[in-house]
Amino acid sequence: MPDYPKPPFPDQPQSMPGTTARMDPAPDHGERSYRGSGRLAGKRALITGGDSGIGRAVAIAFAREGADVAISYLNEETDATEVAQLVEAEGRKCLAIPGDIADAGHCRDIVQKVVEGLGGLDILVNNAAHQDTFEEIAEISDEEWERTFATNIHAMFYLTKAAVAHLKPGSAIINTTSVNADTPRPQLLAYATTKGAIQNFTGGLAQLLAEKGIRANCVAPGPVWTPLIPSTMPPDMVRDFGAETPMKRPAQPAELAPVYVMLASDEASFVSGATVAVTGGKPIL
Repeated sequence: MPDYPKPPFPDQPQSMPGTTARMDPAPDHGERSYRGSGRLAGKRALITGGDSGIGRAVAIAFAREGADVAISYLNEETDATEVAQLVEAEGRKCLAIPGDIADAGHCRDIVQKVVEGLGGLDILVNNAAHQDTFEEIAEISDEEWERTFATNIHAMFYLTKAAVAHLKPGSAIINTTSVNADTPRPQLLAYATTKGAIQNFTGGLAQLLAEKGIRANCVAPGPVWTPLIPSTMPPDMVRDFGAETPMKRPAQPAELAPVYVMLASDEASFVSGATVAVTGGKPIL
């Protein structure tokens, strides 16, 4: 078992949305550890938020399993370029598509670019998210509340609606929810609320798409060491991040990727409507 770092972590404030290069310790996305076995050979995947964190780890794993990959990201050009290079190093195609998924038109454009660029679409991973930390509800502006919903749940609807028109039987949709869907952290009120909505959306979607042969599931991570943490949380929360889990540490993105691979693969042909918890030992309700 890898000896992954535990808190306390050094002070490392970043501005949103954060970058991988400035994180200390550096996150592990499976760059050196993930070994593929052809489980996604010939498939084409779109991963939102694929430039860093969980999305980057999933992009690496999918490529090493034989999939061509498209990543969407806001404006993190350096991180996105690194992911594209990692995917292409595996002999797979990679599309890197910048822009704000809070815009419905951009979501539809992303799907169209993927279908044209990769020749189709088999896997949609709705992973991108916005969060910020507030101690009081009065501190949450209307704009912040709306921005969180626009990025985390509205975009998921726009992307899924556009993608379904291109998905064939056997395709998979994987949505990133959170342990916050069941045990909401009060300082993340807006974010946690959207994560509950994602879980509910996924359960309904799985039933709606079953006759089309399209599966929909979600992954519920606990704390994960990504740029979202130092760029959206105060120093004291960053310092102790993950200490509350039974494993006394946050997950590394590489520890999430195998779950996404399993849910995307044909091996999960009867798994739909599920929430898979990756929480370091903390049960979800």
